[in-house]
Parts: sequence; C-alpha cells; structure tokens
Amino acid sequence: MEIRKELFGYKHNQPVYLFKLRNDHGLEISCINYGCIITEILAPDREGKLENIVLGFDSIEEYERHSSPYFGAVVGRFAGRIKEGRFTLDGQEYQVTKNENQNHLHGGNKGFSKVLWDYNVGEEKENEISIEFCYFSPNGEEGYPGSLDVKVIYSLTNENELIITYYGKSDKKTLLNMTNHTYFNLSGDLKRDILYHELTIKSDTFIELDRELLPTGNLIDVTGTVFDFRMGRKIITGVNSTHPQILLANKGYDHPFLLNTNHQQEIILYDKESGRKLVIETDEPSVVLYTGNKLGEQRYKIRNVNSKNYLGLCLETQAPPDSVHHPHFHSSILNENNIYRKRTKYLFASDK
Repeated sequence: MEIRKELFGYKHNQPVYLFKLRNDHGLEISCINYGCIITEILAPDREGKLENIVLGFDSIEEYERHSSPYFGAVVGRFAGRIKEGRFTLDGQEYQVTKNENQNHLHGGNKGFSKVLWDYNVGEEKENEISIEFCYFSPNGEEGYPGSLDVKVIYSLTNENELIITYYGKSDKKTLLNMTNHTYFNLSGDLKRDILYHELTIKSDTFIELDRELLPTGNLIDVTGTVFDFRMGRKIITGVNSTHPQILLANKGYDHPFLLNTNHQQEIILYDKESGRKLVIETDEPSVVLYTGNKLGEQRYKIRNVNSKNYLGLCLETQAPPDSVHHPHFHSSILNENNIYRKRTKYLFASDK
C-alpha cells in the first residue's frame, strides 16, 4: 500500500496537494486538500479493469470555475438547505449566508468545500493507509456560532474499502452536519450515464420537498412509488415517471431517505454492464439521493466528457436537511465541547 503526494496547483498563492492512496489490489483514491475533494477513484470492473468511477476535474482552476456541483467535496458546516438561512439556538437567532435564492446551502459561499485544509499522512496500519485533513472554522464564519475544529479522515483498506470519518468540536452550541458530495458513475471513465444503474436503499420513508427543495416536514411512505428502492430499482424508472416530487426536483431525485438500519449494507449501487458494485454503510440516519438533474445546465467538460444531466449521482450520508426547523427530524445540534463523530464506509466490489 502506498500514499503519493503531488503538487496539484495553487490557491491564493498557497500550494494545493494531490494525494493518491493505493492498496495492494490497485484500487486508488485521489484527493486534494482543497475542500477535501475526492478527484478520482480507480476501481476494477468484473474483468479487473481499473477505471475512474467519480466525476471530477484535473485542475484547481476548473474546481474554482465550476464549484456549484460540489464534485467530490466535503460540505459543511451544514449539508443541505436551511430555510431562509435562519435558526434559533437557546433563544438566540442566527442568520447564516443565503447562497441559494433566499436559503442557505451546503455551508454557504465557501463553507468547507472551498477552503484549504491542513493535512497529515496517517500512521500506516496493517492493511490500511489514511490521510487526515483538518480545518479551523472561526466563530461567526458564514454566520455560524462557535469556534469549530473539524477533521476528516480518508482511510483505504486492502479490503477495497474507503472509510470516511468526520470529527468536530465547538466552543459554543452550533449546527454541524457534514457529508461527502462525490458523484458516482460505475460505468468507468464516464462511458455512460447513471440512468441504468440499479440502486437499493433500505428505507421505508422519504422526506417530501417543497418548490425550493426544502423539506416540508412530511415523511412519505415509499410503498407503491418510484421512491421504493428496498428491492432495487433502476434510476431511469424514477426519472421517467410523472411523480410530482420527481418533476419538482428537475425530473430526478434530490431527496432524503430515512435509513431503516445502519452498518448492514443499507445502500447498494450496481452497474450491470461493468459489473461494478458500491456498498455503503453508515451510522448516519439518512441519505440524500441526488441524480445530477442539473448537471446539463452548465456547459463544460468533465475529463473530456460533456457535462449532462444524470452523468453521476450522489449518495450523501447525513442528518436530514433543515432539521433545525423540524423537531421530529434527527438533530444536527452540536453542544458546546461535545464531540461530533460520524463514519461512512464505501466498499468497491464487482460481480465477477
């Protein structure tokens, strides 16, 4: 197993580094310390051929120019939307950045996804290597209360697992809800879109959205709908449906699903043609499925492939968006000096 470090570019005259974590089977995870962005994952198909299975760019300039999709980035302090960018903690109202119409999205104008993180190469363990990213978010950044220390660790194992562990600690009560915003496409080197990928989610319930893609608070039974992924479903069956929630979200999914279980293969993505399979296990209460419904709105190339809708999909393990306004949702409030710790594991396999 090995970790290689290369210069990726410069941000405000500061170097941005690319780290390549490679295990003994050739699985390789590439990431940079700008936004903790995962730029590339080389994973084998059923024939053992290694190809890239995520959306990303080859230069820091492209990530800065096309930041709105959040390709591969860690987002925070708060993943998802907060209505009107407002919330109240202990009787005090806070106004955070409004960066999507009148609402707050993915941490604000910079958040965690558009800043440089400090880094440390972790101590090599038996059959595991890791890179650790650290960031200090000062009190008032993007309007959030509390000085916050956060840490994200990417660990690669010889079992073809990527384990992402998130830590946080604040000196004041605040909100914290981090996730990774990688877009997956298991076809390999973006040969096809994800419409014929089959997805399984162990979830009986999804959260209804309003016209601004904010949770209404209503929890909807998936039974008999295109939101029922319990037995596996091709993405195209939802995208081509006339379900009002699909039409609302730009003819696709952009919805939180409440997970029935944790650390029991609760999310599985499969591409029959390549044989690649991604199994996700997490301790988070929900996952947001986003099927790249707006990727075609901006005209640019992603590694020589024209951007288009449904070129990749996100599986954002997190607490539900806008939870601070819905007491029956899992809370994202982090109390003073408490430790925030979350973990999500991605297993890369094939059906050979």
